[in-house]
Amino acid sequence: MNHTVGIPSVDLSDFLSNDTHRRQAFVEALGKAYEDIGFVAVKGHFLSDDLQNKLYHEVQQFFNLPYETKKKYEVPGLAGQRGYTSFGKEHAKGRSVGDLKEFWHFGQYVENNDPIKKEYPENITVTELPGFNAAGKEVYQKIEETGKYMLRAIALYLGLDETYFDDKIYHGNSILRPIHYPPITSEPQSAVRAAEHEDINLITLLMGASAEGLQVLNKQGEWVGITALPNQLVVNVGDMLQRHTNNKLKSTTHRVVNPPKEKWNTSRFSIPFFLHPRSEMRLDCLPSCVDAQHPLAYTPISAGEYLNERLIEIGLLKK
Repeated sequence: MNHTVGIPSVDLSDFLSNDTHRRQAFVEALGKAYEDIGFVAVKGHFLSDDLQNKLYHEVQQFFNLPYETKKKYEVPGLAGQRGYTSFGKEHAKGRSVGDLKEFWHFGQYVENNDPIKKEYPENITVTELPGFNAAGKEVYQKIEETGKYMLRAIALYLGLDETYFDDKIYHGNSILRPIHYPPITSEPQSAVRAAEHEDINLITLLMGASAEGLQVLNKQGEWVGITALPNQLVVNVGDMLQRHTNNKLKSTTHRVVNPPKEKWNTSRFSIPFFLHPRSEMRLDCLPSCVDAQHPLAYTPISAGEYLNERLIEIGLLKK
């Protein structure tokens, strides 16, 4: 374990090994980190540097396109689930001011006859950039695979069967979101590019951002800056997993702050992967996480119902 990034670091290759001690040490380190702060830095994952760089290149090209071009990929009625979302459309829960960002959504690729395909809009193809969609799909699938093994380790930490989450996330409603925070051109109304929030999903896997700015709130109430080191993904617990574990695993509050004034003229790019289950997954608290010291904290709900509730709260879905 090291704390050079303000959060614990683990190596997924330990969990993927056949060494019982390495696997168990990974599970324990991961579980402790998720109980303490809710974030870890992970190396040994399935996403190569080359593939990350390829997607960043495509994403920067997309956001450099004229607004009129990008706007044609913003589809009314989709609640931002696929394609482009322009500036200020999304805000943190409890806030009314839109975040200073534009983003794109790649969604699930169902390539067999799983009936869940009917639940998902098709991914949107950017005709101006022939490599954009191919890079997005490849990254989506590599990060999704990484997430599957992270959840297997979490399942073991919770005393569940190792493959407990496998069928729940198979063709899940996960989203890969390239985000562009533009240069700041005048004194901002707020010091944040994205206000403090918790993620909705089970876990979030974040590729190294192009600039610092991500901060998490620790148990002492201090904001801690996080920069993903080369070859690492930052992986945090989302509200669905916190809810399912009756608050045993922490969904940590985090935000993106504005850069110092001398860096206002720079863009910031970030690509999180929000790992969601299938909509029918029950998020009811696991019985093993409820006892006299930890009474039941949440009412029963499905992942689909919970997601809709939250999309309304953050302004992407109208009631």
